[in-house]
Amino acid sequence: MMKVSSDVENLIYGLKLSSVGLGAVTGADVVHEPTNMDLAMKLHYLIGVYFFSNSAVQGLTIFNFTESMSKWLEHYYNTCGRFRRSESGRPFIKCNDCGVRIIEAQCTITLDEWLEMKDYSLYKHLVSNQVIGPELFFSPLVLIQFTWFKCGGMSVGLNWAHVLGDAFSASNFINMWGQIMADNEPLNLPKSQIKTGNSKNQSLLTEDPLSMKRVDHVGDYWIAANNSKTETFSFKITATQLEELQSKILDQSQTNQISSFESILAVIWQCLAKIRHGSEPRIITVCRNDSHSRRNGKLGNNQIISVVKADFSVVESDPKELAALVVEQTMDEKSQIEEEVEKGQGLSDFIMYGSNLTFVNLQEADFYGLELKGQKPVFVNYMIDGVGNEGVILVLPWPKDVGEACCEGRTVTVILPKNEVLVLRAELKREWSIA
Repeated sequence: MMKVSSDVENLIYGLKLSSVGLGAVTGADVVHEPTNMDLAMKLHYLIGVYFFSNSAVQGLTIFNFTESMSKWLEHYYNTCGRFRRSESGRPFIKCNDCGVRIIEAQCTITLDEWLEMKDYSLYKHLVSNQVIGPELFFSPLVLIQFTWFKCGGMSVGLNWAHVLGDAFSASNFINMWGQIMADNEPLNLPKSQIKTGNSKNQSLLTEDPLSMKRVDHVGDYWIAANNSKTETFSFKITATQLEELQSKILDQSQTNQISSFESILAVIWQCLAKIRHGSEPRIITVCRNDSHSRRNGKLGNNQIISVVKADFSVVESDPKELAALVVEQTMDEKSQIEEEVEKGQGLSDFIMYGSNLTFVNLQEADFYGLELKGQKPVFVNYMIDGVGNEGVILVLPWPKDVGEACCEGRTVTVILPKNEVLVLRAELKREWSIA
């Protein structure tokens, strides 16, 4: 592994800030009202980093990127707005065409050298870490950073306020920029992002959702306080490793019912239970794509959010039992979450990722759909900011065009308290020969 100074000033330099707005004026008094599910996610942020080789960006300049953005953002004008509060205090977006924030930067090392380091703590320097607030009317909802590497390669860093939509929405959003830049405007671009009302649950539910945690009111500074220092690391599971892992924990009859996601979940769940001596997590949160709720390319938080309870020892169980439990006994809490936000009139503050140990299935996300000059990224990783103490595990696709051996592999990104990271990696390597 390459050794470089951890001082980011020696790696990233020459930062320039600007903004890109819409090519056409949205109109006066246009607003976007986030749903209850959107507001439930307002203290979380998605961080995506796309790495492109020299050949994919050679000859392109910042002008090429921003020129196409004006047309692109016309279809997503709520992302260019700024938050305000209604008379009741409930947040809404005033679509005032303030634009998205653009950052340009240079890196002193090559793209290959950066990827070789595998130091995920440095990824935060390839994307803005800005959050919404404390002045809502000045805070951009989307920030995009272009970082040029010494070799001519480039990364595109996306800071996306989760209140706009989930990871599937974020990836579809930025993929369409690539299509518009290539003069290949898709037919299913959203015609309007305005939502006519809030998502309200008609039934009176009595149980509080287990998948979210109320936190102290944050006011207009939208990030929850967290005294526990978290650390992020990612590892690759090849198709061969994945096949071996599933063969170890599944019967032949289960292979069609239990996906690779449940297999990875079961293994990591049990390993974390082992290292959390005496406090094994018996309730976990599972997030999946809800494809039925997505239409016309519109943005939104459309994940299925469920909880899974184990009424037995996770440490002493067979991972096969844990995988089967996730498939057979998940409890969808989306309606409870929406009702909890509605009860607080959109003014209460919650965290979802990390309130329990949380697993996010992003295998279906089209992270490699952003193309520049017809070329896909060599690597894409997504992370989440604002994670609670219990941690979050993201299961992402691996690039499909880098060779047959990797076409069904996975990238696993783990965000956990710092003191658990090395221990978990050692346990996964010892028990399952991964990480």
